[in-house]
Amino acid sequence: MSAATPAAMNARPAVVALQAQDFHRVWPLVRSVLAGGDTYAWRPDTTEAEARALLTTPPVRLFAAEDADGSVLGCYFLKPNQPGLGDHVANAGYMVAPDARGRGIASLLCAHSLDTARAAGFRAMQFNFVVATNTVAIRLWEKHGFAVVGRIPDAFRHARLGPTDVLVMHRRL
Repeated sequence: MSAATPAAMNARPAVVALQAQDFHRVWPLVRSVLAGGDTYAWRPDTTEAEARALLTTPPVRLFAAEDADGSVLGCYFLKPNQPGLGDHVANAGYMVAPDARGRGIASLLCAHSLDTARAAGFRAMQFNFVVATNTVAIRLWEKHGFAVVGRIPDAFRHARLGPTDVLVMHRRL
């Protein structure tokens, strides 16, 4: 890989849709986020096959933010929050590579997911499981119009902190 030009380093990342066969591109990122045991309820030792099924089996759609050189900076999934009579509300989850944090990638992904959900006909978006100690994410979701609509005591077994509350966040589209 050649060194990026200054223009390429300052270029806005592109958000692209991924297919199941592209999952290998985001797997290192997904694996590193899950291994932390501090933001996702999925087991830290979730296998690549399990994660691929969770993130690419329809109706789930997977998107990635790519740098100018094609490297994956972050990803998100979008799906109906519930089947049937609850399928007009979207659900999404976001992951950003540790070395890409602080660059606005999560905000870019959130804005893209809101636009994508709106275009797909969803009427609202709900996050069911925001770990209460993930204050950076909570502030970001609030910046994007989400409000805390519920708190579930001790619903998450945080890898370092033990039982931790979980928030439910929601916004209309």
